[in-house]
Amino acid sequence: MLLSAALAACPVPGNAMDAVTADSAAAASGAAAGPDSRWPQLLGAQYTFIEQWQSGLTSPYRGALSLDPAGDQQATHTIGFYSGWAPLDWGQLYFDVEKFMGAGVSGATGLGGLTNGDVIRQGVAGLKKEFYIARLYARFMLPLADDAPSIERAADQIPGREAARRLELKVGWLSVADDFDRNRYGGSARTQFMNWSLWQSTSWDYGADTRGYTDGFVVGYISPEWSLKYGMYRMPTVANGQTLETLNRARNQNLELTLSPAAITTVVRLLAYVNTAKLGDYQQALAIATATGSVPNIAADAQEGRHKVGFGVNLEQPLADGGNTGAFMRLGWNDAHTEDFVFTEVDRLLSAGADLSGVHWRRGEDCVGLGLAVEGLSDPHRAYLAAGGSGFLLGDGRLSYAREQIIETYYRAQWSWSLGQAPLRLQLTPDFQYIQNPGFNGDRGPVRFYAVRLHLEY
Repeated sequence: MLLSAALAACPVPGNAMDAVTADSAAAASGAAAGPDSRWPQLLGAQYTFIEQWQSGLTSPYRGALSLDPAGDQQATHTIGFYSGWAPLDWGQLYFDVEKFMGAGVSGATGLGGLTNGDVIRQGVAGLKKEFYIARLYARFMLPLADDAPSIERAADQIPGREAARRLELKVGWLSVADDFDRNRYGGSARTQFMNWSLWQSTSWDYGADTRGYTDGFVVGYISPEWSLKYGMYRMPTVANGQTLETLNRARNQNLELTLSPAAITTVVRLLAYVNTAKLGDYQQALAIATATGSVPNIAADAQEGRHKVGFGVNLEQPLADGGNTGAFMRLGWNDAHTEDFVFTEVDRLLSAGADLSGVHWRRGEDCVGLGLAVEGLSDPHRAYLAAGGSGFLLGDGRLSYAREQIIETYYRAQWSWSLGQAPLRLQLTPDFQYIQNPGFNGDRGPVRFYAVRLHLEY
């Protein structure tokens, strides 16, 4: 779903708009801002393979979107190439292509916190497994100070010097999650935690097509101490759909404040969002079903101009080893009277975790992670599912409501080689997840997931 850069140690950096705020202690050089090269560049390439096994589970009943009670085994592959061009000191262009193959266990449904973050949801029948444009956008920067720290090369980051204080605009074909809800210790499904609820806020229903991309823009003020970003993006025409609506008819708006005082290593991100789209209403869908003696159908009640609002709190805390050992926490909520429409079906989230650098056992490039998440649904949403309704990920036919509880742990072994001006990294990661009350249903589960992930990155 998302581009995730691998590092030589546990943390994964944010994208270019967070490059300064993610490390407020970075020394300003006083050199002029500008790229190291004005030629088009291959900034990165990656291949990720995941083999995942789902155990069987207790299942007195099941629906069309339930986890398979007999268990499942599936493999996924993603490959991507990421390029950029900086013809001007203040202007850059980025172009990425990716390809996805395979499928998630149980069709990547039946859970709020899906277990393979590299899986594309099965939202569109016949979605082709072919190379597609992942990003195509322009980035403009207006320096507000002379200080210009050096920025290293990364996927979607041209190396060079960028003003520590600046105004910035990105516009084009984007991933919303590149610029919002980033986290150093829980932000990459390809190199860190695989469960959706541990690398992102699953209560944040952001704009995207089925693959995770959309048209839009983000504008922000960036400084070493704090940043403020606003973004607006197109929404799909139907829940989990591939076709996008025009901005005047449907849009996702996000506002995020990042606080990273120079004297304090803690980073705090405060996110608020509002969606406007053709949304169904859970209570109205239930009322229609009661009046007609039918099964509730949220899509049949959809009306244009309805709204969904929500917020998120995102904390990251370096603890030791130069920041390579650290912890994170997320808190998320949305009003959920209208349907969950794009990312997943979660209305309440509390997640936390930590990464421990392998420097403690003389494997400085290795990392071990442990994360926990507890998720919930709004009252209208759970009543809708209990009456037999289905969303785009959830639908057991019945529901004995209980919070979905997730534990995940992984060990990431890494080897690096010098290849020209950029390292080549190989990672091998065994991963284990345990989920109580899958799909928010106390009648089903628990269930276990075992995975092996291979990630190669240049």
